[in-house]
Amino acid sequence: MGQPSARTHDDWWRSAAIYQVYVRSFADGDGDGTGDLAGVRARLPYLAELGVDALWFTPWYLSPLADGGYDVADYRVIDPAFGTLAEAEKLIAEARELGIRTIVDIVPNHVSDQHPWFRAAVAAGPGSPERELFHFRAGRGENGELPPNDWPSQFAGSTEPVWTRLPDGEWYLHLFTPEQPDLNWAHPAVRQEHEDVLRFWFERGVAGVRIDSAALLAKDPALPDFTEGRGPSPFVDRDELHDIYRAWRAVADEYDAIFVGEVWLPDSERFARYLRPDELHTAFNFSFLACPWDAERLRTSIDETLAEHAPVGAPATWVLCNHDVTRTVTRYGRADTGFDFTAKEFGTPTDLELGTRRARSAALLSLALPGAVYVYQGEELGLPEADIPRESIQDPMHFRSGGTDPGRDGCRVPLPWEAGAPYAGFGGEPWLPQPAGWAAYAADRQGEDPASMLSLYRAALRLRRSAAGFGDGPLTWLPAPEGVLAFDRTDGLRCVVNLSGTPAELPAHTSVLLTSGPLDAEGRLPQDTAAWLRA
Repeated sequence: MGQPSARTHDDWWRSAAIYQVYVRSFADGDGDGTGDLAGVRARLPYLAELGVDALWFTPWYLSPLADGGYDVADYRVIDPAFGTLAEAEKLIAEARELGIRTIVDIVPNHVSDQHPWFRAAVAAGPGSPERELFHFRAGRGENGELPPNDWPSQFAGSTEPVWTRLPDGEWYLHLFTPEQPDLNWAHPAVRQEHEDVLRFWFERGVAGVRIDSAALLAKDPALPDFTEGRGPSPFVDRDELHDIYRAWRAVADEYDAIFVGEVWLPDSERFARYLRPDELHTAFNFSFLACPWDAERLRTSIDETLAEHAPVGAPATWVLCNHDVTRTVTRYGRADTGFDFTAKEFGTPTDLELGTRRARSAALLSLALPGAVYVYQGEELGLPEADIPRESIQDPMHFRSGGTDPGRDGCRVPLPWEAGAPYAGFGGEPWLPQPAGWAAYAADRQGEDPASMLSLYRAALRLRRSAAGFGDGPLTWLPAPEGVLAFDRTDGLRCVVNLSGTPAELPAHTSVLLTSGPLDAEGRLPQDTAAWLRA
């Protein structure tokens, strides 16, 4: 079993390694085919041995699961499929005893259409106070038969309207599915409720909150039509948001808790505003996640990320994959190694051997960069994106695209734990089918193989926690041949990643700490291989 982290000071989050748990697919403790809190609790020793500092849980609240739990019906209730509030409290406490903190997901832009507020609003009818908590409007057209505006859906590829009409004639706004009505953040009751929810979870020992769709909450009260490229947007990155997050920060500071925002913005100056000292602590770095396996573009992404964080003194975050994105091993084995929601399609060829070699190298790159790093469950096992049979797909992104988008289920397939057990040790028959050969990736088998992806992650995270030079701090680029990334951290830590077509000479060093693959016979770094050195 792992040891508690040595980082006990308040800025643990600046250098943390954080593991994302998608509860439904992590481990099934009661045998019903759905991952649950009992399954996570049983696997805490695995997570401690892996060497992570915190767990980020995607929504575990009461939900009809119209969008994988991001349609929340009650923030103070654990969905019965996952367990109970008492179990969540035990999980938070047991993880903390192992030196692992807990981060929960809050979805402030919308709730489920089964949330008591929305059900009351539908029942109360037009003009009622209950409807003021949402965005209800009369339609356009002679008989109100047209949506109130032309805003686009936030599901990439979807052509469906973001308005749904009720039998009483009014329309309500939902930037995602119709089952996820948007809240009206201009209403004080909405703001107060979310501050109360934050306190509810902080009181239970949660160390931080990840904010879903953090740039979407505030809307132009006039709800005007949308014109691409003309600012400010009526529903993205509005200035009113910053007052909301300043109020949230005051709540978090009472508990020494932290925030990480899901902020997708192309404007680096606008992005950095969310990370001012009185707002969010960190935000996800999507440019690095979506960047192709290309030395020049990766270096540019790293430079731009560090530059946009520097003025506000916030640490960068690094992530290769999450519950919405094509898994790294698969993406890096394709002709197009970048990621774009609009480019996803069925049947894209993948070289998994190549992708795995690159994913191993990328793991060492991301873990050596300044700031915090996120690891999505299964990345440490080298899981590929699974091909889900069309009849088994559950993701609404697939259906709202008219069936052209494969959806996100391929990165959400339940994990393989034991090679010789039914369903690879996940539990009962999984809610999503595991592909043939999934057991080959099982954690127990990889744990016995020093050359496995799991062994690489364990070794890297152990060094990242115990050795000097990792985490937050400066980065200095070193001269390197074309296609090679080489940089120094502090205390003589040196990282080299070879993305060129030929083996690369290692820079001067006194020892090799870790490599993503073996050096060649001449001691050079092969293509698509990374090394950690001590200068």
